[in-house]
Amino acid sequence: MELAYIPSPSSGVLYLGPVPLRGYAFCIIIGVFVAVWLGNKRWIARGGRPGTVADIAVWAVPFGLVGGRLYHVITDYQLYFSEGRDWVDAFKIWEGGLGIWGAIAFGALGAWIGCRRRGVPMPAYADAVAPGIALAQAIGRWGNWFNQELYGRATDLPWAVEITSSSDGRVPGTYHPTFLYESLWCVGVALLVIWADRRFRLGHGRAFALYVAAYCVGRFWIEYMRVDEAHHILGLRLNNWTSILVFLLAVLYIVLSARKRPGREDVVEPGAASDGEPVSGDGAGGAAAEGEAVVKDEAEPADAGNDAAESSDAKKDAAEPADAEKDADAAEEQSKDGAGSAGKS
Repeated sequence: MELAYIPSPSSGVLYLGPVPLRGYAFCIIIGVFVAVWLGNKRWIARGGRPGTVADIAVWAVPFGLVGGRLYHVITDYQLYFSEGRDWVDAFKIWEGGLGIWGAIAFGALGAWIGCRRRGVPMPAYADAVAPGIALAQAIGRWGNWFNQELYGRATDLPWAVEITSSSDGRVPGTYHPTFLYESLWCVGVALLVIWADRRFRLGHGRAFALYVAAYCVGRFWIEYMRVDEAHHILGLRLNNWTSILVFLLAVLYIVLSARKRPGREDVVEPGAASDGEPVSGDGAGGAAAEGEAVVKDEAEPADAGNDAAESSDAKKDAAEPADAEKDADAAEEQSKDGAGSAGKS
């Protein structure tokens, strides 16, 4: 009886002429775009400027890729520096091999640099992009499907993934699709963070810490199912111990942050709120207002001149009765003088 299974691609590379199009790289690129898109929407909803998330991502993404690759190479150094291996392969990131722990740590460093340059608080930025990062991981995990890597124990479940490659120690067969489990888990983490953020108004980095803690829970049991080569400590894979440690740190941060700084930030990007206010003088209304102001300013001197003329006329009118009185007095004096002269004669 033929069992159902998820087929693996025969090749993880498609060629557009001489240009190789690698499925692993495409998954990472699409994931980055989704993370930036969703992060931008959440940042604007919190009162930030459009484009700020993308500007900071210019720093965070390259740092994250370097950090993810460094973590993988350091923790799996035998794949590149043991006998018969070529150390140049450590730079072939398109062949797979990114450690999420290094990617998050170095990506956070790059984001911190970007946030300082933009003058925005790093915790608020982390809260905005947290669900997007989880979705980026969900998409990026499908790159492992293209490379036929990071699968679990053998199984005959209907959703098992078929491995056809026999290179690098692979044994063809059907296995648990741990890449699929982690992809679905990350989608659930993204939805959890979005719901909790709306329900409890998480702020000051707590939404990001929730994402980290929730991811660690899933990574622990998924990591436990994997059969690829890894270092073990006390019977557990290295990434299991890393998941435990990072989970405890994330939960501790949530508790301490909630006590010290409850609620959410009132302002996530200084000056962003004023960008949306109408500016006087813009558009037809502004031009009309400016025109009225000019006419008014021009009219004021004319009004002042009219007032001055009216005042002068009033003074003139007031002066005319006085002049008439003086003329009457002079005529009376002349009359008296004439009468006196006549008497003397």
